[in-house]
Amino acid sequence: MANGYAMRERFRGFLPVVVDCETGGFNSQTDALLEIAGVLLTLDADGVLRRDATSRYHVQPFPGARLDPASLAVNGIDPHHPLRPALPEGDALGRLFKDVRAAVKDSGCTRAILVGHNAAFDLGFLNAAVARAGIKRNPFHPFSCFDTATLAGVAFGQTVLSRAVVAAGMSWEASEAHSAIYDAERTADLFCDVCNQFRPIYDAARARAPAVAALSDEPGNPMVEPAPLDPGEG
Repeated sequence: MANGYAMRERFRGFLPVVVDCETGGFNSQTDALLEIAGVLLTLDADGVLRRDATSRYHVQPFPGARLDPASLAVNGIDPHHPLRPALPEGDALGRLFKDVRAAVKDSGCTRAILVGHNAAFDLGFLNAAVARAGIKRNPFHPFSCFDTATLAGVAFGQTVLSRAVVAAGMSWEASEAHSAIYDAERTADLFCDVCNQFRPIYDAARARAPAVAALSDEPGNPMVEPAPLDPGEG
């Protein structure tokens, strides 16, 4: 390919997948996951990272879940609306994970890694829902993530998503904010923009690849580098 590297090489075998969770509060153990969106990314022949397919699922509150009125006022979700096509947590995550596993396999990567704005929040709710649903095959790294709040703070001096998007030269529609699909797609655009602007730094690092490869003789850390997904998963 023209750029000389594939997605599996760009992020050390990880496939970045942008995730946004809309919730009934801030505590992943007690508060409801109400909506989740995932955005796949692609690396074109010129080495430009771009947003690809998006999926979004409404989620039923788990039994006994807390629903903070203040959080619902922000995201505008009525968890009990009769026309809301919500799925149980396990079904919603199962559908999302099926697409993610297929993308990991197609890209030749070993695992997915979550990209989020204040990513620890989204990863926390994702992992809590995985545990409640008893899902055994989570395609995402259990604790590593890419945080666009950090990246945007370094690149643009802004950490709030709306301000970071505008500082990056993109548009922001306040009326669409706090929808999982809108926030996930804007986060994906922001992540791609930072990665693309940082490409000269990455290319310089690739030139030092032999020195990095020499470290491969060091014993691996299974906590930092979980085993690749089973090729049969899909």
